[in-house]
Formats: sequence, C-alpha cells, structure tokens
Amino acid sequence: MMKLFLLNRYTFFGCCVFTTIVSLPLLDSYSWLWSIAAISSLLSLLGIYDLIQKSHAVRRNYPILGNIRYLMERVRPELRQYLLEGEEDELPFSRAQRSLVYARAKNENASKPFGTLIDVYEPGFEFINHSIRPKEVREHKSFRVLIGGPQCSQPYSASIFNISAMSFGSLSANAIRALNKGAKLGDFAHDTGEGSISHYHREFGGDLIWEIGSGYFGCRAQDGSFDPDRFKAQARNPQIKMIELKLSQGAKPGHGGILPGHKVTAEIASTRGVPEGEDCISPSSHSSFSTPLELLAFIKQLRELSGGKPVGFKLALGHPWEFMGIAKAMLQSDILPDFIVVDGKEGGTGAAPLEFTNHIGVPLREGLLFIHNTLVGLNLRDKIKIGASGKIISAFDIASVLAIGADWANSARGFMFAIGCIQSQSCHTNKCPTGVATQDKLRQRALVVPEKADRVHNFHNNTLSTLAEMLAAAGLEHPAQLEGKHLVRRTGGTEVQLFSQIHVYLKPGELLRAHDEGGFYARAWRMARADSFDPTENGPAGIDSESEAGTAELALS
Repeated sequence: MMKLFLLNRYTFFGCCVFTTIVSLPLLDSYSWLWSIAAISSLLSLLGIYDLIQKSHAVRRNYPILGNIRYLMERVRPELRQYLLEGEEDELPFSRAQRSLVYARAKNENASKPFGTLIDVYEPGFEFINHSIRPKEVREHKSFRVLIGGPQCSQPYSASIFNISAMSFGSLSANAIRALNKGAKLGDFAHDTGEGSISHYHREFGGDLIWEIGSGYFGCRAQDGSFDPDRFKAQARNPQIKMIELKLSQGAKPGHGGILPGHKVTAEIASTRGVPEGEDCISPSSHSSFSTPLELLAFIKQLRELSGGKPVGFKLALGHPWEFMGIAKAMLQSDILPDFIVVDGKEGGTGAAPLEFTNHIGVPLREGLLFIHNTLVGLNLRDKIKIGASGKIISAFDIASVLAIGADWANSARGFMFAIGCIQSQSCHTNKCPTGVATQDKLRQRALVVPEKADRVHNFHNNTLSTLAEMLAAAGLEHPAQLEGKHLVRRTGGTEVQLFSQIHVYLKPGELLRAHDEGGFYARAWRMARADSFDPTENGPAGIDSESEAGTAELALS
C-alpha cells in the first residue's frame, strides 16, 4: 500500500523525466518532438527543484503537481469574485455594490429590472419610509454644509459627499490626479490622506482637505516632529480648504501605519520628507500632544497657522471616556474643533493585521451616534460639524449616516472603484492590476486620467442625484432634514422599528445636567478627564459593575 501511495505521488514527475529521456535522442528524426521535449524538460527541472527545496513540504512530497496548490491560492480571490461570489456576498464589497459604482461612474443606467434580490424579511434589512405626498426633486448642488465654528475665520462650504483620505504613496500618481480632477469637475473635496500634498494633488486645483497624521508628513522636522513653519507655508495655499488631524483610522486604530520601502520612491520621499527606499513609518500616537487639553491647544495652533481655516480631527472611537475627555477639555479650555470625522472599523486600509481589521475599533454607526450624542448633551453640537466614513457606497448609505447624526459622508473605496479598482486586494504588493494602488510606472500607465476623472465626477453626481430622488420620495427637500424617524430597520422576523426607536438620543444639555446617574453616557462622562486620556480612578469600577447595561446602550439596540 505504501509503495502504491509513493507511486501515485511521483507518477507525474516520473512520466515527465521518462518523456524527456526518451524524446531527446529522437529530436533529429522527429521535429514535432521538440515541443514535447521542451515542455517535459522544463517540468522535469521544476520537479527536481521541488524535491531539493526546503521551504514547501507539499512541493517536496508532490513534485510538479504540488505547485497547483499555490497557483490556485494565487488566483482564488479572482475566481471567487468573478465565478463563485453571489450578488450580495460582501467580500468586503458585494458584486452588486461594485456594479452600482461602475455603472454610475460610466454614466450607465444603474436601474435593476424585475425586483429586489434582497430578502426584505431578513433581520437587519433597512429602508426609508416614503411619503404619500412626495416633494419635487431638488437640485443636488444645494446639498452642502458650511464647516467652520465660531473660532474659524475661513469657513468652507463642502459637498455632503466627498473623497475620503487616501495618500499618495498608497495610491498611484495617476489615481491621485484622476481623483482630484474629478473633485474639481464636481465641486467637492478630496482628502489627501496622511501622505502629504504632492504636485499631483495640485495639478488640477480640486479642493483639498489636508490630513496630518502622526508622521507629520509635509510639515515634518528632521527628527520627525511637527514643524510649524513648514505647516504654515503649505496650509495657507488657497487650494487647501480644511485641516484634518488624524488621531486614528478605522481599519487599524491604535496601530500606526507603514508604507513599504519598495513603494517609497524619490518622488514620495520628497513629498513626505523621508528617506527614499526606506519603510515610511507613521507612529501609533502623536508627539505634539499627550492629553485632551494639549490636543485642543494643538488644534488652536493649527488654526492660527493656517490663517483661520477649519481645523478638526478624525478618529475611530475606542474607549468612550477618551473622547469624553476631549469634550471636557473643550468646555474647560473654550477651544473647539470645527469638525470631527468619525471613521468606522469597517473602513478600508492598504494593509493591516487581520486581528486589528476584524476585532479592534467601534463600527461607524455606534461611534457616530456616541459622538453626536456627547456633543448634543454638552450643547456643542451646533458649533461642531460631523463627517462619517466607513464602507459608504450608495445614496442609502449616505442617508443612513445623516439620519443618525452626520452632516456629511466620505467614501474612499467607492471612489477607488470609480477609477477602476476591481477589489483584487493586492494594494500592499505594488502589483495592483488596474494601476490604482501601485508605484509601478508601467502599471499605473493603464489608468487614463481624463477618462477616470470623468468617472469620479459621474459617480459623485449620480449618487447625489439618486439621494435627491430618495429624499423627495420621503417628502424631504434637503439631507439636513433626515432624522432617525425616517429610516426603518427590521429587528426580527415579524418586527420593524424606526431608527429613533432603536437608538438612544440624548437631549440638548443632558450631560451637563447629569440627572441620569445610572446611564452609560453619565457614567462615561464621570470617568473622563480633561488633563489625561486615562479614566478617573473610580471610573472603571462604575462602568464594569454595570457592564452589561453599558454595553447594551453603546450597542444602541
């Protein structure tokens, strides 16, 4: 039996060797044997290499044939995406979602015949209630929000749908150019990501939100600390409309980031102010501040250096007392950010450890509502605007976060799809097949900037046009009118509830009155400190003793 098993394992390899030995002496007599001899010789050499290599046990035990396993692993994502994946399988975006973006980006009809493919009786299904008296569809160009609080002298009128943070370096030069030109055509904003501002961002003059991360790229001193003079020189450029301080990212909060050295070209090194060819590290935390009060002082400094432009921060919610500590510092210092962008853990990234992507950070809706409620409870909500990012693709996605508490929405991967991304999930390899996430000049040549810029514009325009139609059907005229009472979720097989019934909404000033001594928000508020991100000493016991109730309220369901 053992000999038969060994024979099966080596049969194909043996046949290749035998064919090579037999065919070589006969090549002069039979010319048609050349192709057979060449193939069998190459396979024989591969089999010999498989037997002597020490890295892969499967190849040592199954010479030649063992390579099929690694070939199938390599093409598995593509086979699954194009042949096996269902229309609604989200990996991480479903085929239906990607097809919607592709159609809208190409100005094709995105309508679907025959009826929905979604099981509307499945728990979790969501919809907007329509009105018996629909409104006339409004022009979506009026769907804008003025960002800039009382301490800002240059407020910015932003579209309610913008390009989320993606850095030059993670994305190719042509991808950045296409995104920015599309933003210019559609009069919406393009977030630079933390990789600083390249000349590709400036080429077409689209509105920029300059994101500054812990690496301070573009405003970085030689030792990696913040350089006020370099920041001021860039921030006062008229193309830059807002400054966004990145505290954490949804897909890998608390982790920092790395751009592999093979992607750090001379151009990227010059843009970021780092050595060429070396791994470009974004630390997990900032060196310019270490407490909530210091954070707000830094925001004040950025606002002054920029000439009064809107300055805010982006974060993925983690410990609730940490954000409430920032809120306490706002009241104590009287320094307010102009905006806060809430990034959900379902957001994207070029690369992150699987455990971080799957199991760290609060999802967008829970984080968004917590931050919205905290600001409402402190009578600060009307002074600070909130953006939302995290797996936002469709008009309904935008409506759902606006109804919960956001003022505008950002999308990263949606706009990546618009410029040609096929979700190959090879962003970290520098071998992106469509030229979107690579620094390979030949690969990014495939991304034709004028055509893809039009698609960015089309995707934005058609998505907001559909949102305008949805609002009109619901009897509304502007996205700002969306509230929790307009959206519905199926919570069970026979039960549906309005968002306003499911979610906990604080009343204005409620945290200041703190009459709800046992509530989750009140307990987290007592734990928060303006002088430290650590909780008060007696805080954790208070929250742990009622952890079940606290978790339920944070889960908002």
